[in-house]
Amino acid sequence: MDDIVKQAMAKWPNVPHCYGWLGLDARGNWRMRDEAAQQAGAPGDKLANTKLAGFINRNYGHDDKGRWYFQNGPQRVYVNLESTPFIARTDPAQGFVVQTGQAMGPLEGVFMTDAGALVLQAGDIVAQLDDRDVASVLARMEFDGHPASIEAIMAWLEDDAEELALVTDGARVVVERLAADALPRRFGYVPAPGL
Repeated sequence: MDDIVKQAMAKWPNVPHCYGWLGLDARGNWRMRDEAAQQAGAPGDKLANTKLAGFINRNYGHDDKGRWYFQNGPQRVYVNLESTPFIARTDPAQGFVVQTGQAMGPLEGVFMTDAGALVLQAGDIVAQLDDRDVASVLARMEFDGHPASIEAIMAWLEDDAEELALVTDGARVVVERLAADALPRRFGYVPAPGL
């Protein structure tokens, strides 16, 4: 957390929290959600200011109830999550990197939802893979040491009799099926924090 944020929190400890105004989409973009976007259930405008996005990334965390927020000085701005608390991208040098710029580290879990989304877990980080990177990651999957075709992976979603695994950085991680609506419960986060 930035020092300026810590100082503001100490100076003004009782600023009310903010809900509904900030979102994280499934491609790792921060979205500003004005009243019109909130009323329409729309994602809001993509934040284009890189300095502001960096400030949000450095001051992004969660409370003990699994609600993710951006600490904006003394005010806690809770984040509506389109998918998971982090969104991962592939990076040739670091493997998987989340929207905050942090490398994920060795994968401990790989999950495929009933909708075909890939979710990666490394330590406390749970991140849905950006859909633009799914094809390259699916190409690293295998059944019993043999490359898995897209058709075979889609069939596996219907009946996971065979063991599907993702091979990455010399490790082989077994893929589990998981319903998309079970993600928040399984990983303990709140997609849309309210008052």
